[in-house]
Amino acid sequence: MFSNFLSDYNSWTLLALGSLAFIAGFIDSVVGGGGLIQIPALLISFPNAPIATLFGTNKIAALAGTSVAAFHYAKRITFDFKLLFVISLSCFISSFTGARIVSLINVQVLKPLILFILIAIAVYTFFKKDLGSVKTKELPYRKQIIYGAFIGLIIGFYDGFFGPGTGSFFVLAFVVVLGFEFVQASAYAKIVNCVTNISALIVFIKQGNYMLELALIMAVMNITGNIIGSKLALKKGNDFVRIIFLVVVIIMIFKYGWEVFADQGV
Repeated sequence: MFSNFLSDYNSWTLLALGSLAFIAGFIDSVVGGGGLIQIPALLISFPNAPIATLFGTNKIAALAGTSVAAFHYAKRITFDFKLLFVISLSCFISSFTGARIVSLINVQVLKPLILFILIAIAVYTFFKKDLGSVKTKELPYRKQIIYGAFIGLIIGFYDGFFGPGTGSFFVLAFVVVLGFEFVQASAYAKIVNCVTNISALIVFIKQGNYMLELALIMAVMNITGNIIGSKLALKKGNDFVRIIFLVVVIIMIFKYGWEVFADQGV
């Protein structure tokens, strides 16, 4: 079965998808946003495939890589497991809901709003030089739980419904709302992102929306990128993560900007 699959596709296509999965894994392990690379690569390579099938394939590869990065972070970062559980549970529920309705609503209508949010994020991060360099606030624990639950509900729904850039949104929310450092925020984002991926995958797999063999190839490369990226993030610290975060947000702005203007025929 696997050999038949390989013979059905151009070797250059598989090589390109594997290489891009590696890059996506590297970026995703540092600040999230790997879907910005993997999903367009799948869309270009398989233009006639159902969107939900490509999303399911992407989720399998992304979950594999993110799980490995989460393991590396867990060895170095101390987690508040109650807070992590609340955020993860909220994410699981909302991501599942988002994945259920992805085929019912045109996701294109969200792109102008996402573009506006991304521009605001880039400007804010660029001018606030100390953002995420140190822990900026000590919220009362009850507020941490409440804010964390809201973060999980909103971004978890986005991840199940659409997905690209979810990890970056989690990182920023943890830094700005909960006052985390960038490395700490990235570590939490990896754990929570695993949960949202699992939740959405339950839906996609149940519906048969995935290409398993292709997902396995991409998963191996994604894992490799995640291992290298997470080690670099832990070694180089908050300044490195902040720079990568800004780069990813700028890429997202160009991507969504292009799609918004293309949809409007500009």
